[in-house]
Amino acid sequence: MGVEWKKWALSLFYLLLLVHFVAAVARVQNDGALGSSEMEKKKLQSSPNSTMAEKLEGIDEESLNEHTVDDPEEVARMVEMATRNSTERRRKLGFFSCGTGNPIDDCWRCDANWHKNRKRLADCGIGFGRNAIGGRDGRFYVVTDPGDDDPVNPRPGTLRHAVIQERPLWIVFKRDMVIRLKQELIMNSFKTIDGRGVNVHIANGGCITIQYVTNIIIHGLHIHDCKPTGNAMVRSSPTHFGWRTMADGDAISIFGSSHIWVDHNSLSNCADGLVDAVMGSTAITISNNYFTHHNEVMLLGHSDSYMRDKQMQVTIAYNHFGEGLIQRMPRCRHGYFHVVNNDYTHWEMYAIGGSASPTINSQGNRYLAPVNPFAKEVTKRVDTAAGEWKGWNWRSSGDLMLNGAYFTASGAGASASYARASSLGAKSSSMVASITSGAGVLGCRRGHQC
Repeated sequence: MGVEWKKWALSLFYLLLLVHFVAAVARVQNDGALGSSEMEKKKLQSSPNSTMAEKLEGIDEESLNEHTVDDPEEVARMVEMATRNSTERRRKLGFFSCGTGNPIDDCWRCDANWHKNRKRLADCGIGFGRNAIGGRDGRFYVVTDPGDDDPVNPRPGTLRHAVIQERPLWIVFKRDMVIRLKQELIMNSFKTIDGRGVNVHIANGGCITIQYVTNIIIHGLHIHDCKPTGNAMVRSSPTHFGWRTMADGDAISIFGSSHIWVDHNSLSNCADGLVDAVMGSTAITISNNYFTHHNEVMLLGHSDSYMRDKQMQVTIAYNHFGEGLIQRMPRCRHGYFHVVNNDYTHWEMYAIGGSASPTINSQGNRYLAPVNPFAKEVTKRVDTAAGEWKGWNWRSSGDLMLNGAYFTASGAGASASYARASSLGAKSSSMVASITSGAGVLGCRRGHQC
């Protein structure tokens, strides 16, 4: 009996010794992990922007150029043809047509079952951003929660949780909501945010950042009163979060990204720009938006010295630039900008400006100059001598100039024969009121044409 008891006691002693050993190892590993985490956090905080820095490392000139088309004039002609076909179809059908002559809207808005065919929108793009498919090839994600309590660990059901996922997603909303973001909303590739059928406001906080990603569609959102945010950790994917420096407070910031389509949003009154695209972004269409109550509306191009923006190609079509706007509709640098069939009803300083020799192709727009006799000019060459900008290719064709508005052409655009060759004709600009009548967020209802 004594021998058995000794054996049992010895076994118990070894077992207790093993338990203490395992616990000690676990503590060491845990302390090491915590130390590593703290070191990583300090490293992130010392870097200007961890997400940006990591992605910048692997970018070369060739990868940036692959999204740029060789002949931007051909894309401009495709937009012209699409608009002409839609307006002709509307003319022929007359009263029986639900169409407006706007080729994007006429592609999907006449369908009373649009809510069952939401992804059809992805096939309706035009211009340089026409190949942006967003989340067309993915599942639907329904946002049920307007909260944004933790930008590093977002709750499932929130907009932030949706946009950071790696897989393609078509994001919709369960109900009307106002989303006040604690930090900028950093999007991952192949996402559509679709606000049709509900009333969704992103306001009074951070707003949308599209940084080093591709294939994004932003549709049907009220975005306003965006504030500077930053100096905080923010998650950009399920596996990564990083330290963010201060964001300017743009409604939509596009940074080093491609195949982007911003359509049918209402944007106003933000701390910086309403739509800014910089740092080599390209293949962008900005269409059917309603811009109001803002100073510097749209910046396209990072700086005069940033040469990668020479590849930037942007279509600005069917937008309404409305009350309370002052300048930059857009303000361009380096690239190619097709400004077509927009309605400019308000500006205080100028409508279209630029520096660093951008190409500006203005076709079939309606420009209504302000009362101020010193602000009638549509165009402004920013901080550039006339001897330099006279060679820039800025041209106007088929534009309607009202209340003394005038466009100062230059370069190849100053040639009368060139203007005739690329003209849309007066009929196109006379259709601008109809084409832009639905600019901004649409009041779509299920079971009805939108």
